[in-house]
Amino acid sequence: MATDRLNLEGLRYAQAVAETKSFSAAARAYGVTQPALSNGIAKLEERLGGKLFERSPRGVTQTAFGVRILPLIERALAALDAVGAEARRLTESGEQKIRMGVSPLIGSHLVARAFSMVQGLPTPRDLVLREANMQELRECLLAGQLDIILIPAVAAMPRFEHRVIDVEPMVVVTPDAAEATPVELAEAGKEQFILVPDTCGLTTFTTQLFQAHEMPLNTYPGEAASYRVLEDWTKLGLGSAMVPRSKLTSPDVCHRPLHDRGREVQISFEAVWSADSPLAEDLLRLADSLAAGRS
Repeated sequence: MATDRLNLEGLRYAQAVAETKSFSAAARAYGVTQPALSNGIAKLEERLGGKLFERSPRGVTQTAFGVRILPLIERALAALDAVGAEARRLTESGEQKIRMGVSPLIGSHLVARAFSMVQGLPTPRDLVLREANMQELRECLLAGQLDIILIPAVAAMPRFEHRVIDVEPMVVVTPDAAEATPVELAEAGKEQFILVPDTCGLTTFTTQLFQAHEMPLNTYPGEAASYRVLEDWTKLGLGSAMVPRSKLTSPDVCHRPLHDRGREVQISFEAVWSADSPLAEDLLRLADSLAAGRS
């Protein structure tokens, strides 16, 4: 057996499956397809000479071989991450900027609060923003190219720190919303929904919401490129759209609050960062401050 060329991604995939007990959840956490993750683990198992996991209708369990090997993988990855974190701590100046990635779904009010809060840190810093899709944000955080990301809380990221920083009510945009009375999810589920590409987290949230209630999601066969296009297409009668309230281009857009048995349906947003970051203390302060500012 040769272990001198173990693939780092394969090791991280295996650790994610061990933590989530699911190949599909681990794939979502790393922003890769499930076949890609399964293939990476299969190559790792071939290199190690034994299977790490067994799959059954009841879920994923560790083999006897995996029970012995996976803790070693976890310790090896922790040591490797510590090397990178310590190297950054020793080489980066005290004037370092905080590099923040944001999903397009993040409201401008959160970004404005983040800008003011980094100035109030014990060591005031500049904030460098990067807006990108969910997969790119996760990859950049994993690679150390971003210090913290603000994203919808729709997918697990094992081994990272998380803090819910905001919640926002969801609304349904329809062409015939004569009045802004709440609409129940069961009623809204009868509509045809226009979706955006599954990159910002909105489509994932919508899909998970319907799955959690065991309701079919009826979708328009095309996809809108932006929230404004969603509104334009609803006016054409192509279907309805579900968006966070802050993403309405105008309060005058015909919409109704979305309720589930009388309670507002809300989407949560979270800050995600590594506890091994040389800026971990400041990132925790920033996340806590954002969370404390929730309205």
